Amino acid sequence: MPAELNPRSRPPVEDLLLLLAVAEYGGVGAAARELGVAQPNASRALHRLERQLGLNLLKRTNTGSTLTPDGALVADWSRRVVNAYAELSAGVAAISGPGTGPVRVAASQTIAEELLPRWLAHLRSEYPGIDVHLTVANSEQVGTVLNEGGILGFVESPQLPSTLQVPVRSSRVATDRLVVVVSPDHAWARRTRPVSLTELAATALVVREPGSGTRVSFEQAMGAFELANPALELASNSAVRIAVAAGAGPAVLSELAVRHAVSTGDLRAVMVTSFLVERPLQAVWARSPKPRPELLRLVEIATALSETAE
Repeated sequence: MPAELNPRSRPPVEDLLLLLAVAEYGGVGAAARELGVAQPNASRALHRLERQLGLNLLKRTNTGSTLTPDGALVADWSRRVVNAYAELSAGVAAISGPGTGPVRVAASQTIAEELLPRWLAHLRSEYPGIDVHLTVANSEQVGTVLNEGGILGFVESPQLPSTLQVPVRSSRVATDRLVVVVSPDHAWARRTRPVSLTELAATALVVREPGSGTRVSFEQAMGAFELANPALELASNSAVRIAVAAGAGPAVLSELAVRHAVSTGDLRAVMVTSFLVERPLQAVWARSPKPRPELLRLVEIATALSETAE
């Protein structure tokens, strides 16, 4: 068991960011390139992180590095720390002076990981000097952030977040659907007939945390069934994908979040009888104060790009 962390051994945020990048991009080299870090420095930082935590976070082979089960859990927890640090930075910038802070966006994880980078790239082509501070959270947490005002949120739940306490406006920017995925070794991957809804409900799944738009959408769609207790409950799509690939059980995730893993064969999509769950992806903002024009332009860009992709 790792020793309790003391102030001198707390890992720096940069090392946690690196671990998250390994989880997202599938290796130390790819993570280093994405973050603009030399690979030897990245490797040393990850070794240092393992020593500080007293855990083996990576499985290193001649073909690359992947997260161990412990590493997947630490990455999942690290995401919360990184998001909190980003929120701190955004908050400090926001109170530094009227009109001097960055524009602020809060997005649910599926949208932040799979869609927002492309939307922001187009926004920056129109506003080259724009400084965007992003908070990544689940849909309910995005609602809490929006209560501050002056922020544009993107959520993936069927209804607006229950945490909203201010009058808001919203606009549907895209449509997403949920799919059931398993590891290639799972029995469902070899089935020639679809899984039934009853069987799906009775199976312990790897799920996102309460408040996640993905989980809310699934539970509402399965409202006629009593659901089995989860096999694992994790706070990010990447952690769920890793756990499923490692054999922890099936999961229900956004089609956007699993399309790459399914295309490479790391995960298998499973047919489920009468399972068609589509949900709106929505932009939400407080009526007052009104977001800056750049953020409202981002809503237009998101809608246009989503219509082009359909």
